[in-house]
Amino acid sequence: MNQSKAPARWPNNVEYLVQSVLDPKFPKESRELLVVGPDVPPSQLAGRSSQRIPVTIKIIDNPNHPAFGQRGLFACGKIAANSFILPYIGEIHSDDREDSDYDLSLHRVDEISIGVDASRKGNEARFVNDFRGIQPKPNATFRQGADRRGWLEMSIWSGPLSIKKGEEILVSYGKGWWKARQALLDPTETKTGNTEEP
Repeated sequence: MNQSKAPARWPNNVEYLVQSVLDPKFPKESRELLVVGPDVPPSQLAGRSSQRIPVTIKIIDNPNHPAFGQRGLFACGKIAANSFILPYIGEIHSDDREDSDYDLSLHRVDEISIGVDASRKGNEARFVNDFRGIQPKPNATFRQGADRRGWLEMSIWSGPLSIKKGEEILVSYGKGWWKARQALLDPTETKTGNTEEP
């Protein structure tokens, strides 16, 4: 069973999951790409604990926060450095989802791109915010690993320093994410970032 009771402050229009699900349109011939094979060195995969760290979703009420009025993910207790926090759960797909702010890449090979999108269904990890405009650097990171089925999975881990109780869990979305968002917001921007007309 993929569903469980949604946590407090969960949005009504998003399905809560405890395990990622396949998009019904996901090609059967690509499913083998989801399975972590024996040829992948363990050093390339994050070994996770079966126990999640308690986290909570809060509405951002600080008007200086870039996500003011939206949600963020916060630690319910101290999180030790380099610790597994929780998996990033959503719908595993192979189609383009450029309009989603909740889509992470799991695997790219040749012309196939597999991602996990938490825009319509997911878990608390979908509320992790980017550190920019909040803190000087992230206190958490995305790491690739495998779920209990042996499928590729992205998860959130604390960084080299511990995270204090009540502190917001922040990652880096990456410069590519911000460039893609800027291009969607400003279609006149060229690849070089110049917004002037030719």
